[in-house]
Amino acid sequence: MSEFVYLYRGGSRSDSPAEGEKQMQRWVAWLQELGAKGHLKDQGQPLEPEGRVVRDKGRTITDGPYPESKDIVGGFTLVEAKDLGQAAELAGGCPIFEVGGLVEVRPIMKM
Repeated sequence: MSEFVYLYRGGSRSDSPAEGEKQMQRWVAWLQELGAKGHLKDQGQPLEPEGRVVRDKGRTITDGPYPESKDIVGGFTLVEAKDLGQAAELAGGCPIFEVGGLVEVRPIMKM
């Protein structure tokens, strides 16, 4: 088994508390399913939208990432799978697709 990170990009969070709770329940159910099948290594966490971008060995620090950017990472999860194909297939059940987001699946390099 190899390790992979799911990077959650885009999507929208509901302003409605009731809909937000439904979205959270879908995430919990999906993560529990991954865990029950032995694929969940670390459920990860959502990320706050604010941050800083550091460049040029720390000489340039700017606000960011920006919510209008398509590259903003909203959270992550660490999974185990036999290969990249299986990891991508497992990501297909992610609730982020229901709100217009995507999952970037990246292998973790063994050092």
